[in-house]
Amino acid sequence: MIRWSWCRKAHAAPGYPIRFYGPQIMDAVTARTTTGYDLVIFDCDGVLIDSEALACKCLAELLQRHGIDVALEAVFERFLGRSISAVASHFQALGRAMPDGFPAELRELVRKSFADSLHAMVDVERVLRSLDIAYCVASSSDLERVNFSLELTGLSALFAGRVFTAQMVQSGKPAPDLFLYAAASMAAEPARTLVIEDSVSGVQAGKAAGMTVWGFVGGSHYASRDGRVLLAAAGADQVFDRMADLRFN
Repeated sequence: MIRWSWCRKAHAAPGYPIRFYGPQIMDAVTARTTTGYDLVIFDCDGVLIDSEALACKCLAELLQRHGIDVALEAVFERFLGRSISAVASHFQALGRAMPDGFPAELRELVRKSFADSLHAMVDVERVLRSLDIAYCVASSSDLERVNFSLELTGLSALFAGRVFTAQMVQSGKPAPDLFLYAAASMAAEPARTLVIEDSVSGVQAGKAAGMTVWGFVGGSHYASRDGRVLLAAAGADQVFDRMADLRFN
């Protein structure tokens, strides 16, 4: 999903070195136990909430309004899991500046779409309530957007004080900054942290942070796309498609 910043101020992350690892091909496996971890970091869009298809449709519509003919599939490929800066870079590559009002227009389109159609992933609330280790959310969206989404889907109370967003760090996904910042804030070592992600950039960020990453492909945006191959190629240690498959012992 496109994660834009409604608040432009950025905050520096703790002094972690940025490390990137080459992608590796991993076969999907069946065991999905959280035993051995001290923290689970959930992405928000496409993991906690089934929002990716809604937001990408809004982005495709708005790009077309501004004279950029782009198919929905291309939006998935180029912008899934990325911030509004990726959209700005796309405008620049076309020799144009992103219109000043574009982020606000996109925000309004998505808010309406979410208010009409957004819902939590099946079984995710049960999964969260079953966790006996620390967990949090780390999203490329800004705080206002994440809080709005969690409130709409009834998950807000489960993440009180445990929401981390891209506006809190210098560089967003696929850089590891956000995941490292979240783990440090939750007093967890990266090597004992599990990340649940649905996007290539999110998987790459988690692996660059030295964390275990499980790819989730249960969102509607993967209904006609082979998410398992994409996330495995990005380095996901496992790939699964049902929250009910998560195990905690």
